[in-house]
Amino acid sequence: MRKIYTVLSLITCAVAANSNFAATPDQEVLIAEAQGLVNAFAGRLKPELKQALSDGGPTLAIEVCASQAPKIADALAAESGWSVSRVSLKERNATRAKADDWERAVLEEFDQRAAAGEPPPAINTSDIRNGQFRYMQAQGVEGVCLLCHGEELSEEVRTSLEQYYPDDMATGYSLGQVRGAISLSREF
Repeated sequence: MRKIYTVLSLITCAVAANSNFAATPDQEVLIAEAQGLVNAFAGRLKPELKQALSDGGPTLAIEVCASQAPKIADALAAESGWSVSRVSLKERNATRAKADDWERAVLEEFDQRAAAGEPPPAINTSDIRNGQFRYMQAQGVEGVCLLCHGEELSEEVRTSLEQYYPDDMATGYSLGQVRGAISLSREF
């Protein structure tokens, strides 16, 4: 009987020593990784949008956003092992940007925080449960965003939005509002 207890003790110790899956990762490390991915996403997309605005105006920027933003998100996901997407309460692309229940609740909270005076770049949140870490970073409306997301859009912009985003709802924003968020998640 003593041999059985010894063998069971050794097995238990071995499993405990090798079970990284049972441990919850350090939330601060995960937040830092998520923020790095948010910065990488913006760091890749913004220069392309600025160049498109310079080369062809808002209509070219819409085309670049429609084609490049999903590619950038997919590339970052492949490089990092994280899920990377953009979500909004008023999505521009419902097939890629539809918020789930948690994201919707967070976006509503982000709207309230922005309305209370918190600047969108400072608005983020994280959650860790059920073997998954989630992080969202608000995307605020800046002056240049109003060309394609504002209340008054040119006919040329409207036509381009209809072409690239036929079910677009991401207009009518004003400066300083939260127009969406970058949403990240990682299983552990």
